[in-house]
Amino acid sequence: MSPIRLTQATALILQALATGRRHGFQIMEVSGLPSGTVYPVLRRLERELAVESEWEDADTASAAGRRTRRVYHLTESGQQLAARARKRLADTQRLLSGVGLAYVKPSGADGS
Repeated sequence: MSPIRLTQATALILQALATGRRHGFQIMEVSGLPSGTVYPVLRRLERELAVESEWEDADTASAAGRRTRRVYHLTESGQQLAARARKRLADTQRLLSGVGLAYVKPSGADGS
């Protein structure tokens, strides 16, 4: 298996799953990512054995008046990857909050 690329989207999805089992729409809601991003990342994480999924119980779905949903959760290696993702997101947040980041005025912007 190749090492998992820890992209920003992957980090957000891992954090969404770090709090427990979730179905796809919940992951989209928590992460703020669209389905076209979430589901390919989930499939990749499953191939890499960081995430497992199963269909929820049909009786539960039927009683709620909806179709069954696929529910995702982290494996042990996924939990380790989520810890790395948490650090990466904290580093990104620190960078974006301006720590050590100064605005540089583009040359020529003042008419000179």
